[in-house]
Amino acid sequence: MSSAHRFDRGHTDDLMTFLAASPSPYHAVANTAERLEKAGFRQVAETDAWDATTGGKYVTRGGAIIAWYVPEGATPASPFRIVGAHTDSPNLRVKPLPDTGSAGWRQVAVELYGGTLLNTWLDRDLGLSGRVTLRDGSHRLVNVDRPLLRVPQLAIHLDRGVNQDGLKLDKQKHMTPIWGLGKPNEGDLIRFVAGEISITAEEITGWDLMVHSVEPPAYLGRDQELLAGPRMDNLLSVHAGVAALIAATASEGLPYIPVLAAFDHEENGSQSDTGAEGPLLGNVLERSVFARGGTYEDKARAFAGTICLSSDTGHAVHPNYTERHEPGHHPVPNGGPILKVNVNQRYATDGSGRAVFAAACERAGVPWQHFVSNNAMPCGTTIGPITAARHGIATVDIGVACLSMHSARELCGADDPYLLAAALTAFLEG
Repeated sequence: MSSAHRFDRGHTDDLMTFLAASPSPYHAVANTAERLEKAGFRQVAETDAWDATTGGKYVTRGGAIIAWYVPEGATPASPFRIVGAHTDSPNLRVKPLPDTGSAGWRQVAVELYGGTLLNTWLDRDLGLSGRVTLRDGSHRLVNVDRPLLRVPQLAIHLDRGVNQDGLKLDKQKHMTPIWGLGKPNEGDLIRFVAGEISITAEEITGWDLMVHSVEPPAYLGRDQELLAGPRMDNLLSVHAGVAALIAATASEGLPYIPVLAAFDHEENGSQSDTGAEGPLLGNVLERSVFARGGTYEDKARAFAGTICLSSDTGHAVHPNYTERHEPGHHPVPNGGPILKVNVNQRYATDGSGRAVFAAACERAGVPWQHFVSNNAMPCGTTIGPITAARHGIATVDIGVACLSMHSARELCGADDPYLLAAALTAFLEG
């Protein structure tokens, strides 16, 4: 490693392990829960009565997980400090009738999920992951983490103008992966999946399956100061959030109840029972208040003092397209986490939120940067404004600057994941 590296790479090494082991939101939730369990957290069921015990607890629902730590001395009106993130990433997801094909090829019918950069899925070795639902209502995780599918690009001999005119992809016609030769047979894919997890196809009554790149995360560059990998939008923040939550539990006299809220379906609007626009977070926070003997008044007081850091990736300045960025705000990799601002409320940050974030970074000894979009470019959004509006909670949008956002393989600074986690830890500790 170059002497230019300022920080121990243990956190980033662990992030790479987490990314590789989490090809779907369901795997991300399972891996997050496993880390919490090792740190002494215990799972509570939404269908059970909750109690007033202190310590770490968590709830899972599909591709979402919410974890919180009740310190000794917490009152019903104790406010929360929340790190918000999301577990989903743009990709290709298997359709209800997946077995298709033509011209002697067996293919898998897929639907496009989120704002996918289609060309990044071409000519890439793809695995299959997600979950299946069994007749008894239980779920089994699926992870075929080897080359299984491929979306082949048309050869240049058959598209002579591609380099001059640009690649044009029809979402219905051109994105169907191949996975073999011959005629498609109904039930082939699910029979294959059943065999991979050692059950019979007849036991499977539903599925939520998707493809993923099997290329592992890797350090990149002459001095390995960059990190390339899949699903960093937004598993990088989920990983940093769980690390920060666990670290915060070691602090004495926590003035807040630290929370990690990792939602599903951010990439398509968050409108689901596991998305940020659903009631899950509010229900968990309210039940925590009421389990400690609180009233509606206590809940209102707790929410009024609560702050959420919505952590998601943002755009580093692209050296080949600098004109697409705001000229006075050029976040760079390894410059520390970014504070995301949009006065039209695509991000929820205001001046008060800036002060909260700056204080956390100062306490952690972490540098930070500003991000704002070019006025001529539409701005993306996050769970931040949704959380603020849905629950009346003060929210600040932050993240890590990266390139190739929504690609099958993204790029960020290798020091930034640690810097983000350090800032989040300081925030949760208050």
